[in-house]
Amino acid sequence: MSNLPDMDAAGLPEELSPLDQILHRGEANPRTRSGILTVELLDTAPEWNTFRTRFEHASRKVLRLRQKVVTPTLPTAAPRWVVDPDFNLDFHLRRVRVPEPGTMRQVMDLAEIAAQSPLDISRPLWTATLIEGVENGQAALMVHLSHAVTDGVGGVEMFANLYDLERDPPPQPVPPLPVPTDLSPGDLMRSGINRLPGTVVGGFRNAIVGAAKAAGHVVRDPVTRLGSVIDYAMSGVRVVGPVADPSPILRRRSLSSRSEAIDIAFGDLHRASKAAGGSINDAYLAGVCGALRLYHEAKGVPVDSLPMAVPVNLRSEDDPAGGNRFAGVNLAAPIGLADPEVRIKDIHSQMRSKREERAIDMVGAIAPVVSFLPDTVLEQMAGSIVNSDVQASNVPVYAGDTFIAGAKVLRQYGLGPLPGVAMMVVLISRSGYCTITARYDRAAVTDPKLFARCLLAGFDEVLALGGDGRATPATFAEDPTPPSEPSRSNGSGPQ
Repeated sequence: MSNLPDMDAAGLPEELSPLDQILHRGEANPRTRSGILTVELLDTAPEWNTFRTRFEHASRKVLRLRQKVVTPTLPTAAPRWVVDPDFNLDFHLRRVRVPEPGTMRQVMDLAEIAAQSPLDISRPLWTATLIEGVENGQAALMVHLSHAVTDGVGGVEMFANLYDLERDPPPQPVPPLPVPTDLSPGDLMRSGINRLPGTVVGGFRNAIVGAAKAAGHVVRDPVTRLGSVIDYAMSGVRVVGPVADPSPILRRRSLSSRSEAIDIAFGDLHRASKAAGGSINDAYLAGVCGALRLYHEAKGVPVDSLPMAVPVNLRSEDDPAGGNRFAGVNLAAPIGLADPEVRIKDIHSQMRSKREERAIDMVGAIAPVVSFLPDTVLEQMAGSIVNSDVQASNVPVYAGDTFIAGAKVLRQYGLGPLPGVAMMVVLISRSGYCTITARYDRAAVTDPKLFARCLLAGFDEVLALGGDGRATPATFAEDPTPPSEPSRSNGSGPQ
């Protein structure tokens, strides 16, 4: 029997991997929910029928847009992606109008509500909302996607079919309709039962052969084999173990969140990173650390470091766009270092060391076992495995200009999930700009105005290394008050 996953006509795995299953099950619980949400700012509102047709055609090319997850009644088989026979595009595609004046703050507040809301797991796991009435004659596209479908990098590849490289492209032929599959949970359970004898025999045979081979290796070279196991275990501890004490002011968790965003010219961040001998990612993480340093100092609780998780892309060119292929590394975020160049070098050194760990995919390795645990246990494990105050993700999208239904995409902002952490920060680089969106738990970050000033100032520190580049607020008005001054905020965010 082959151990390779079955693929559908588009080359996507038909069965959910153990990690995908965990993410899918977490959708029902607000504390383990891991949806991905992006907001694209458009230069104009696209014509609705053209816009709808674009998604109709894309859903015929990108099967995940028409596929739902069928979970067997009893766990005799892995959950499976099937083309939904009752697919209804009008359920997934929405249209709203933001009230005047139509600021990005109002758009982000709409997005925040969507990010906190569950997706319907009985349907394909996505929604797309066209937001009209944005100031200056602009519009926005909000896409909400389950993390079980794919990760950030996979989503870029998967949704490329939505976009054009020109405003008025020539017409394309209508793609054929995918063939639906009417598979019930009971059908999948019975199919798994029918395959069970062969699966058990094959698994037993593989286990015997594997054990015999392993025993042979140990007999021939016991010291090397045992040392290899110990080295891997120690690497696993370094990958998922604690690296710094948690922040004393970011401890509390709730079900309420808020997001702030800033814009940076890609060239400005690139020059700053090169000036310090680091990468774009190093400079980005140094900016996040600068913002956190300023916030902690303004609150009167300076700290040297705090635990920060950084996803590392494991996706190769041969991997399909669907599913998740990433690992997380834990950094001792050097927020106590005031010099941005020193911060960049420290982060660069830590990231290089973490990427070389043998057990970097430790979470993926234990996912097959974890996926069988009850939901209550999964919820408890989510907080302990994450083991960080902050997560920071970096997603490169498309370098050139892109259009959707005749509207040009000006910026794209990413709202990541908050799986037990105080803050998720997402950098998206697209069309010559970088956007940094910090989504945080309101119980952990209690002064929105102060944090917005700190976010801006933290990145300005880094950008100064490369010249006179500055970050621009996207969701708040710039406040000349230095972040180091005590906040007199009444708790409400900037408008």
